Amino acid sequence: MYYFEINGGNPLEGEISVYSAKNAVLPMIASAILAEKGTTVLRNIPNIADVRTMIEVLRYLGAEIEFDRDNHIISINTERVNKYEAPYDLVSRMRASFLVMGPLLARFGIARVSQPGGCAIGARPIDQHIIGFSKLGATITEEHGYTVAKANRLAGNTIVFDRPTHT
Repeated sequence: MYYFEINGGNPLEGEISVYSAKNAVLPMIASAILAEKGTTVLRNIPNIADVRTMIEVLRYLGAEIEFDRDNHIISINTERVNKYEAPYDLVSRMRASFLVMGPLLARFGIARVSQPGGCAIGARPIDQHIIGFSKLGATITEEHGYTVAKANRLAGNTIVFDRPTHT
């Protein structure tokens, strides 16, 4: 078990708020695209740049989103999502923007998402995503800096990751 040991002459008191991890929140926001009716409400959402960027991506696609930053609640209505392409100017700002590929493919039978830009912590390829989509029955092509996935119907399959995956 990990712990912090604090040595000092002053007592510590007070409280801090700990919000959910962005690596859990960003896929949840993207998955709201799957709901063609109603509103998806997520609570305990951190007010960070990556969350705000994912909100911009969904708004570009047609979603109506309210983000109550004070109460850390996001409400996402995707009934009017009518685009299946996530453009470079948004996706290049955050690698996790690529997470809209799966929900768009499931909803429209096609998804066209700009390949994510560089990353300050090094190369993080999307090949495991591509392998997964292919195993589910999608046809994947690369077109002018975009990854395009098409499928008339997706089907379950066994997917084995040959190494740790990245967003």
